[in-house]
Amino acid sequence: MSSVISNEPNLFSYRKYWAHRFGVAPVLPMSKAEMDELGWDACDVILVTGDAYIDHPSFGMALIGRLLEAQGFRVGIISQPDWTSAKDFMKLGRPNLFFGVTGGNMDSMVNRYTSDKKIRSNDAYTPNGEAGKRPDRAVNVYSHRCREAYKDVPIIIGGIEASLRRIAHYDYWSGKVKKSVLLDSKADLLVYGNAERQIVEIVHRLANGEAVSDLKGIRGTVHFVKQIPESFAVKDSTDIDHPGAVMPPQNPYQEEPACDKKPDTDANEKVISFPSSNLGTHRQLIKDQRAKTVIRLPAYETVKDDPILYAHASRVMHGETNPGNARPLVQQHGTRQVWINPPPVPLTTKEMDDVFGLPYSRLPHKTYGNANVPAFEMIQHSVNIMRGCFGGCSFCSITEHEGRIIQNRSEDSIIKEIEAIRDTSPAFTGHISDLGGPTANMYRLACKDPKIEAACRKPSCVYPGICPNLNTDHTPLIKLYRRARALPGIKKIFIASGLRYDLAVESPEYVKELVTHHVGGYLKIAPEHTEQNVLSKMMKPGMGTYDRFKSMFDKFSKEAGKEQYLIPYFIAAHPGTTDKDMLNLALWLKRNGFRADQVQAFLPSPMSIATAMYHSGKDTLHKVSRTVADIPIPKSVKQRRLHKAFLRYHDPKNWPLLREALKDMGRSDLIGNGKQHLIPSFQPKGTIETPDKIQRFKTKHTGQDNTYSKKSKLHPANRKKKYTK
Repeated sequence: MSSVISNEPNLFSYRKYWAHRFGVAPVLPMSKAEMDELGWDACDVILVTGDAYIDHPSFGMALIGRLLEAQGFRVGIISQPDWTSAKDFMKLGRPNLFFGVTGGNMDSMVNRYTSDKKIRSNDAYTPNGEAGKRPDRAVNVYSHRCREAYKDVPIIIGGIEASLRRIAHYDYWSGKVKKSVLLDSKADLLVYGNAERQIVEIVHRLANGEAVSDLKGIRGTVHFVKQIPESFAVKDSTDIDHPGAVMPPQNPYQEEPACDKKPDTDANEKVISFPSSNLGTHRQLIKDQRAKTVIRLPAYETVKDDPILYAHASRVMHGETNPGNARPLVQQHGTRQVWINPPPVPLTTKEMDDVFGLPYSRLPHKTYGNANVPAFEMIQHSVNIMRGCFGGCSFCSITEHEGRIIQNRSEDSIIKEIEAIRDTSPAFTGHISDLGGPTANMYRLACKDPKIEAACRKPSCVYPGICPNLNTDHTPLIKLYRRARALPGIKKIFIASGLRYDLAVESPEYVKELVTHHVGGYLKIAPEHTEQNVLSKMMKPGMGTYDRFKSMFDKFSKEAGKEQYLIPYFIAAHPGTTDKDMLNLALWLKRNGFRADQVQAFLPSPMSIATAMYHSGKDTLHKVSRTVADIPIPKSVKQRRLHKAFLRYHDPKNWPLLREALKDMGRSDLIGNGKQHLIPSFQPKGTIETPDKIQRFKTKHTGQDNTYSKKSKLHPANRKKKYTK
């Protein structure tokens, strides 16, 4: 990896564009009037986003905008435009270089719809949480309006929505496999991941007069190619991961015999083919030619109708995510070929420091007045200390977006940001709400050997067990915590990011530090399930690791003289889950005294491994074929409701459904009015129509309510009853 990194120019080493003479904008302009105040006659780049504009590094458009400003370019923001016409997309005028389009910090479909496909009643990234301020598939819609506004201006799409839809992908909301978003949006170029490296290279090359159509081969980008470059050889994906027969069984009435058929390829393509008998030569040649080998995935027209080949393409794509050894991919879409370049090289610590040290105001744009933006309220006093995740959980797309290699900020940079929050935020009360990132405790954790890291193709560094090559030393993080909480004016620092407790147990000193100083009465962790066959599909550790962590947590809480509780989170209806699995999870919850208020059902997000399982019905963590046994996939509305009901076994509204299911499962012994029963045999009157009566019934018969809210968790009358056996 080091040799790759050494060839990448530093983000801030480019010669600044001439417009840097205008200086730094207090905030990036969202109107012509603001441009006039800055003395601008035009914007060089206009960024269009589905989120409210918050000038804070946790918001992608602010970070990219400030980074481009630091390169000397004039950057404007069009936030949550009216997408029903091109009018709002013209309000800053024609950009000199390009439109940058994103759906926002979340995929617009995930933002707008629940896992049950119901429209959400609020939007955390909109002033006052108002819903309906962005369209479905916002990247597509915004791009079309940009094209309508200024036909000849290049459009570059990015952010998580574009990133996770960069190849043909299963779309949960339509129930279909959709094309790469590059085609549906009619954009010129797609940047995936956090995208700092590629967007800086792109903007300077465009400013130097290159056409957007000439920007080929940039890491972390997706573009079209008319034909495979002559310098590249082509390797078929089925040579890497053979999916078995790719045609249906032979029809005895057809005139021509059925046969296995690989995706169509151009007759002029150089196809790599080695005799299987000479395996050593095969491997050496592939290694030597890796940098000039492209992998041809099955075409969109093939995978859209064939779930097995879709799963195969997913497996191959996930094997090409390490920037140290990833090869480009190409996928035919009709008459066009989509070329996916390898992931970008991770930022160095110095680059991360400089990106987070840009002159953000850290406030919502002034046009929002006193409106509350819920997402900002949540993160305004939090600090991002790292990026990336090597956990590889199959239901999560962080790895596909941010990468597996952890990118860290320096301790000094983090401390400087905490001090800036303390000294400048009008709402600061001495509490830092989080020091974390995608995970709380992967800061400065990495492979012990860069050469091994650059060659590795494992989807996870911690599953099925922690890799022996992984450094799990939490000392740098402990040191950071101690230095941060010693700062004058800092009363408390909470850790709210997701904790990898399987890593934490490797460092008892870290657990002690965390529990003693950084837990506010309760700590949320995510075992996700209790049953091993489900956990194996999630790539999550078994409950033995949870028990080890809980033992440490309880021990150090007691030593600190604090009454603190673990709050575990679980997923219902994940691929591989049976009704029996959910029943066992419900019984575990009852034994341990947990009562979840809000529960999470699996949502098949674009490009995740678990989504390929959901669509194909196969365990895609292993080779897939038509003859491999199917795994259970809870897809029906009734079964998904049932799985969620098991997580909320205590809610009377769920008892009729659970009674019916338990009888069908032959577990009527769990229906009754004793402590050993899961649900009672009677149904209180009015429990369906009158929620207030439900709550009174639960309080009367159980002595506790059913919420995980902070108020109820810390109430002295409820603590021991709710959170201990």
